[in-house]
Amino acid sequence: MDTRGGSVRLFENDWLERLSRVHPITPLLLWAPVIVWLLWRAVVVHRMEPGVLVELAVAGVVVWTLTEYVIHRFLFHHRARSTVGARLVFVVHGIHHASPDDPMRLVMPPVPAIVASAAFFAMFRALLGSPSVEPFFAFFLMGYLAYDYVHLAVHRVHPRTRIGRFLRRWHMQHHHVTPEARWGVSSPMWDHVFRTTGRTVTAARPR
Repeated sequence: MDTRGGSVRLFENDWLERLSRVHPITPLLLWAPVIVWLLWRAVVVHRMEPGVLVELAVAGVVVWTLTEYVIHRFLFHHRARSTVGARLVFVVHGIHHASPDDPMRLVMPPVPAIVASAAFFAMFRALLGSPSVEPFFAFFLMGYLAYDYVHLAVHRVHPRTRIGRFLRRWHMQHHHVTPEARWGVSSPMWDHVFRTTGRTVTAARPR
């Protein structure tokens, strides 16, 4: 493992190393056309009622927040018992904790994102059927984009809004205080539901 300028090298192979790094604009360029296409099909092709679209939109976003929580808690922080497993966990997420402010590793690379999205779409299609899966998945992807860019923002900028400051403080405490808690990044909702908020540390006030 090689560290240069705050960035941790994952692979000796240059091609694999390039695939592990991604410009922050990439998720938007990749998924925005898919979202527009799915919503266009829901409205123009399937002519869905507005009420149905709203229900599927809310469901898609809420399911994403739960998915984000589950993946972060049980996959990204999986306690591997083998050397190979530990290496895989490090490649998937441990690299982020080793170099949390590397700007090229704050959003998900396209290859694993496409594979995971295809699997999720197939699962949701089996559960919801067509055409309901299309607007549902469009808003699920919107939730994913919100997660990616909230994560980018809390690491790279100092938010001025109250919500932004709260989310930054919440995620920084996950990194530096309670790495076994605060799994939600774009929303702490499921941490409160499952009681994984961890302990809160506040800066001491000057006397």
